[in-house]
Amino acid sequence: MSRRSAVAAAVLAVTGLGAAACGGAAGAGTGSDATAPLEVSKDGTARAAGDAAAPAKPLAGKVIVIDPGHNGGNYKHPEIINKQVNVLTKWKACDTTGTATNDGYSEAAFNWDVSQRLAKLLRAKGATVKLTRTNNTSAGPCITKRAAIGNTAKADAAISIHADGSAAGNHGFHVIMPKKINGPVDPVVADSRKLGITIRDAVHTGTGMPYSTYIGSKALDYRNDLGGLNLSSVPKIFLESGNMRNAGDAAKFKSAAWRQKLAVALAQGFQTYLK
Repeated sequence: MSRRSAVAAAVLAVTGLGAAACGGAAGAGTGSDATAPLEVSKDGTARAAGDAAAPAKPLAGKVIVIDPGHNGGNYKHPEIINKQVNVLTKWKACDTTGTATNDGYSEAAFNWDVSQRLAKLLRAKGATVKLTRTNNTSAGPCITKRAAIGNTAKADAAISIHADGSAAGNHGFHVIMPKKINGPVDPVVADSRKLGITIRDAVHTGTGMPYSTYIGSKALDYRNDLGGLNLSSVPKIFLESGNMRNAGDAAKFKSAAWRQKLAVALAQGFQTYLK
């Protein structure tokens, strides 16, 4: 090779313009990334071998419906909430006002607050979250509509959040699950039970709240008279977070820190169930 040819070859090598002559694409970039092998992740994303993949969110692709029980404006609209609806095993009122602590903290407000906290946590984990109501100042929707929202969303799991109103000496939480009624809930009764047990365990572990002393067995109760369950075609449960008429339970409900603790426990329960 002549001195002039050697100099030209050196210039081409430095600028990368010799790539096309060696079988590479004209205009290809230089540096180690240009020739590094690619690997394809499970989600179809190609990246340079050895590059760290972004961690997948644990609930990505999952749909969860949260039903904050009752509504803050229900008491103003008896013409709406007293309307009778068919829940397949009986006719019931469209909705009720819910209960309250002895000093006036309403169940509707508690349900709404916990639901908002839970929705935020689940979305941070990648889930698509739908709520059955958008505020705590209006009335309804009816229990039939609440079930329909979960069905339309094709939810992977759904929960109706409540707090009970029982005799002052009763305390503790329980989970309500559906029974077979020869209706739309029948195919998801088994999955609802799995969801219920998982949520029970998460709440008990995450909050220290004791099992109900007055209803169910080990905080598990089965019912066939709740429209929100009877009409559900997706796995769904009710959580009765405790007794608002019990001083100890009520003190927890009125604590923002405890409500956050409950929401964290519920979010972990959903992640365990849906993993």
